[in-house]
Amino acid sequence: MPEPLKLSRRNILQTALVLGVGGSLLASTAGCTTEDRPQELTVAGGESGGFYLEFATLLAGLLQREGVAGRAVAVTTGGSLENIQRVLSGEATLAVALADAAAQAAPGQGESQLVALGKVYQNYVHCIVREDSGIRTFADLAGKTAGVGEVGSGTTLTAGRIIAAAGLSPETAGPERALKQVNLGLNQALDALRDRSIDVMIQSGGVPTAPIAAAAQGTGVRLLDLSEFIPATRAASGFFYDRVLIPANSYGNAPAAWTVGVANLLLCRRDLAEHVVRQTVELLVEQAQDLVPKSSTGVQFLSPETLINTAGVPLHPAAEAAYRALHG
Repeated sequence: MPEPLKLSRRNILQTALVLGVGGSLLASTAGCTTEDRPQELTVAGGESGGFYLEFATLLAGLLQREGVAGRAVAVTTGGSLENIQRVLSGEATLAVALADAAAQAAPGQGESQLVALGKVYQNYVHCIVREDSGIRTFADLAGKTAGVGEVGSGTTLTAGRIIAAAGLSPETAGPERALKQVNLGLNQALDALRDRSIDVMIQSGGVPTAPIAAAAQGTGVRLLDLSEFIPATRAASGFFYDRVLIPANSYGNAPAAWTVGVANLLLCRRDLAEHVVRQTVELLVEQAQDLVPKSSTGVQFLSPETLINTAGVPLHPAAEAAYRALHG
């Protein structure tokens, strides 16, 4: 299978211009009065140092600069599962979340309260061990300990599904051979891997994820191939996971590794005002170059042709209309 498409900021911008959408944002923004504009808009992101929070911060800044809201702020959270709950409860206006977590919360195409504004980037599941650990395959992890993401993160959901598909859950492997799962956020897991209190960390993010890349300079790491478990994970969950490649040297001298890819979505409630949804979609298309975190410039990100691919999670009706207007 070919590697996922990698778009530079220049490619993304050129694609948007070819689609002929350059003037629509100014027109739609000018058509909204200050009375229509929300006073504050909140984007639920992720943990400090992670890709989610970096993207959410860029998006909030752009929403405020372009006048979509009087004030827009990014919020530090535990990750996808917490973000989804914040949106559904009204604590957050927008949220980034893994598509498998969103699909679990918004099954089918009915009148789900949770809807998407678009797929904003491709997420990569990182399965990382110390280079000097002697661990070379996922099967070598039997009976060992894994950091599987912070409580409230989508990583915990995805990691649990992969571990079950690999036959290393307590139900299939038994208590002695099961891979013990402990909840550790990105930075906690890196510390635990460094001091050997865990044997492996599983983390979802862009490529490269900056804190992992920094840690790899001091502690040699290896990425384990997870691609063999994709068919079983799909079959058990009913969700489509992609086979994606983490390129060589993304983390120190670590060789390339195939892994599990999960779409990352920008979510909102179905009752979010149509003009806010429309303006946000137009920003995603027209100003994509301002929304690519510097730490992950090589990731598949904000391609106009993939924004609508929301992995079965329904688009907000106003988002669907905006894509039709922009793309024809």
